[in-house]
Amino acid sequence: MKRRVAILISGRGSNMAALIRAAKQSDFPAEIAVVISNRADAAGLQKAAESGIAVEVIESKPFGKDRAGFEAKLQAALDARGIEIICLAGFMRLFTAEFVQHWYGRMLNIHPSLLPSFPGLDPHGQALRAGVKLSGATVHFVIPEIDAGPIVMQGAVVVRDDDTPDTLSQRILGVEHRIYPEALKLLARDQVRLEGDLCRTLATEQAEQALIWPMVS
Repeated sequence: MKRRVAILISGRGSNMAALIRAAKQSDFPAEIAVVISNRADAAGLQKAAESGIAVEVIESKPFGKDRAGFEAKLQAALDARGIEIICLAGFMRLFTAEFVQHWYGRMLNIHPSLLPSFPGLDPHGQALRAGVKLSGATVHFVIPEIDAGPIVMQGAVVVRDDDTPDTLSQRILGVEHRIYPEALKLLARDQVRLEGDLCRTLATEQAEQALIWPMVS
C-alpha cells in the first residue's frame, strides 16, 4: 500500500514537481494525494493540476497571526484525504509547536544548504560569504525551530570561485530534485528511524567515497 502524501507549497513548486515526477514511477512507495497552497496565486498549483494531482487552496492571509486557526483548517483537509506524510516544498508559513509535534517524524522539509550551516534566508549568500568549498541541500524532519530537525539526507556540490548566489542556487537545485524524492522513498518504506535528535537510515548501502575540493594530489 502506497503512503499518501500531501505537498505544501507557497510558490513555483520546483521541488513539488520533482516529487510528483518520482511518484509516477510504479515502484515508488508513496503517492501524491494532494498539493495544498496557502496562496491562491502560487504558480505550482497549475503545474500540479496539469500533472493530474488534486489541488486545494487554504489562504493563510485571512487568519493573520492566528496560526492555530489556519492549521485547524489545514488539518481537516489532510484528514479528509487520509494523508500520512507531509512534504514542505517552499511553504512560507510557520507552524505552531502543537502542529509540528502532531506530525513529528512524518513531515519533511528541504533547505538549500548543508545544515546545520546557513539556515534561514539567503543560504547561498551565506555560503559564499563564509568561503566554504562545498555546499548543498538537506532534507530534514520538521521541528518547531526553523531549518532544524533530524537530517534524513544531504547532497553536496562544489562551490566555484566565480559562483554567485544565483549560479550556486541553480546547481544546488539539481541536487534538491534528486535527494527529496529519495528521502521520501526512505520514509515511505520505513527505512529511517528517529533516535532523539538524530535520524538513522536502515537497509541502505554504506558509501565509502569522499568528495574533496579543491582537488589534491
